[in-house]
Amino acid sequence: MTQNPFDTPGDNPLGGGGFDLNALMQQAQQMQEQLEQAQQRLADTVVDGTVAGGAVTVRVNGVGELVGVDIKAGGFDGSDADDLSDLGDMIVAAYRDAKAQADAQAAEALGPLAGGGGGVPGLGF
Repeated sequence: MTQNPFDTPGDNPLGGGGFDLNALMQQAQQMQEQLEQAQQRLADTVVDGTVAGGAVTVRVNGVGELVGVDIKAGGFDGSDADDLSDLGDMIVAAYRDAKAQADAQAAEALGPLAGGGGGVPGLGF
């Protein structure tokens, strides 16, 4: 990061610090670039959610978008309404598992950039 915009010497004869708007803008731009890079890494990341011993596996990217569903052969024949209902429930459960993992990765990757690391130095948020 660049210097803290509140730590720059000013023209105050009493010795108080000045305010450097350019340094603040540079910090904001760097944070924006880091956020965009983290978001792109998340979009490129894929996590699996699995239920019923691998009968259903769902793939979700790091931003929570569903990118694939795998159903193990021989587990579901589709001739029974209850069987299909169970399959639907398993797909939902596998998605929730994968989404929880994706959310945890997003929180870890974006947390420091979204204020978890103290925000902009010197501004107190």
